[in-house]
Amino acid sequence: MPVLPGAEPFRHEGGEVGVLLCHGFTGSPQSLRPWAGYLAERGLTVSLPLLPGHGTRWQDMEITGWQDWYAEVDRELRALRERCSRVFVFGLSMGGALTLRLAAKHGDAISGIVLVNPANKVHGLSAHALPVARHLVRTTKGLTDDIAKDGVKELGYDRVPLHSAHSLRQFLKLVDGELPQVTQPLVLLHSPQDHVVPPVDSARILSRVSSRDVKEILLEQSYHVATLDHDAELIFEESYAFIGRLAPSAGKEGSTTGG
Repeated sequence: MPVLPGAEPFRHEGGEVGVLLCHGFTGSPQSLRPWAGYLAERGLTVSLPLLPGHGTRWQDMEITGWQDWYAEVDRELRALRERCSRVFVFGLSMGGALTLRLAAKHGDAISGIVLVNPANKVHGLSAHALPVARHLVRTTKGLTDDIAKDGVKELGYDRVPLHSAHSLRQFLKLVDGELPQVTQPLVLLHSPQDHVVPPVDSARILSRVSSRDVKEILLEQSYHVATLDHDAELIFEESYAFIGRLAPSAGKEGSTTGG
């Protein structure tokens, strides 16, 4: 199945400092592409993979689960570690949960993490029904386009396969238990008005990680997909400043591949 235009993975060969970006559930690299481009323009080595089952059609996602999504970012992280002396991991929504698990598992191999509206739990009464409902109903309404800025669209699925939602719920519970293992410097940016992931998720993450170097930033003008919203530039600038503080060597320009 061909990848949707705009959903292609993105890579840039830059200097000795690398950044792995992790997109969200039912989304695609499109939601993080401007962020990746901003970092690439500043000479960083950047990897923004397309998660398995994403960026094509929801039927492809239905046969994947969290193990597939995590394996992809884990593989990309290991490749960056071979190429770069310092590596950072950034994530949006479920990508934030993937980032947190990488941080818990890889320890000092990751120099720092940046989370934007990270997911910690599948909310609502329907979440408890997922183990049974997924055998009765294939999909539910999609989660995309929670953006305050006019005329901006997120490229993602308009349907959510319940099998995948159930897998996400299992994954978030797993990650929640691993949060005390997260020790890296951390920047967490979240939107008070988020119609997909409530602020309580960010609060719980901050209360459970063991990181001591922590900065929390409110994205007052944005909804869930803040990387495409009014506060996008703030996210880009804060994340680059974070890298600059922890890894002052920014590297050199390189070559770009991807959409």
